[in-house]
Amino acid sequence: MNKYKSGFVAIIGRPNVGKSTLLNRIIGQKIAIMSDKPQTTRNKVQGVLTTDEGQVVFMDTPGIHKPKHKLGDFMMKVATNTLREVDLILFVIDATESFGSGEQFIVERLEQTKTPVFLVINKIDKIHPEQLLAVIDKYRTRLDFKEIIPVSAIEGNNVNTLLTQVFDYMPEGPQYYPADQVTDHPERFIVSELVREKVLHVTREEIPHSIAVVIEQMKERNNENVYIAATIIVERSSQKGIIIGKQGSLLKEIGKRARKDIESLLGSKVFLELYVKVQKDWRNRPLHLKDFGFKEDDY
Repeated sequence: MNKYKSGFVAIIGRPNVGKSTLLNRIIGQKIAIMSDKPQTTRNKVQGVLTTDEGQVVFMDTPGIHKPKHKLGDFMMKVATNTLREVDLILFVIDATESFGSGEQFIVERLEQTKTPVFLVINKIDKIHPEQLLAVIDKYRTRLDFKEIIPVSAIEGNNVNTLLTQVFDYMPEGPQYYPADQVTDHPERFIVSELVREKVLHVTREEIPHSIAVVIEQMKERNNENVYIAATIIVERSSQKGIIIGKQGSLLKEIGKRARKDIESLLGSKVFLELYVKVQKDWRNRPLHLKDFGFKEDDY
């Protein structure tokens, strides 16, 4: 009889290479927010995959980049600390992007770890198969990758092959989480992330990095509907105006889109109230970062 395997896997890479899309594809449902804007993921999002063979806990880390403010410092600490805690690292790259200083920055950090590293070449649906060989050639000399696996996270191509290889590298171990649990994050965290995702989807360029979402209240009512009050934190009054929109139209749209995903997550009707609050320069203030859930002492 095969021994039960379990372990921890870090998904790392530059911002916007499709790490969250890959995590959601692996887990089979949405637990990490997705946006075409860089630095969408700020905390470690842990996804749990349980099969007959074993259990793997995947950690989707913030995109590794040179930090520009205290929030950036926090995101980098989360990403690099994760590398010390895992049994395997998936270095995800975008097949359509050339090797640049961002990739070099990550490779230099991977050179310092003894953890096995897979190169996962994502977005292969966007290139010709012949171009793939050139990408592989470019990377294979940069680091001693244990495996090089091309995938399309959005289409699902080759993801099962990747998972087979991941399980091959997992040690024997216990089941850490119940079989039906797909994330270690509380529902409030995922709800706040779903609201933040919708803000990213509907607002202009100047908004994304300067918002946080705080769940003020989340409670089940007698009729089994869930009431949620959430505050969207921005840094400037002008951003507050943008998020609210003309006669509240944008805020309404954010609420409508977020409610749909939250209902899907919770499996019940949701009444969602959104507020917008200005907190000047919050990304550089440790106290605000702590209030909004970015606690360095957790890592």
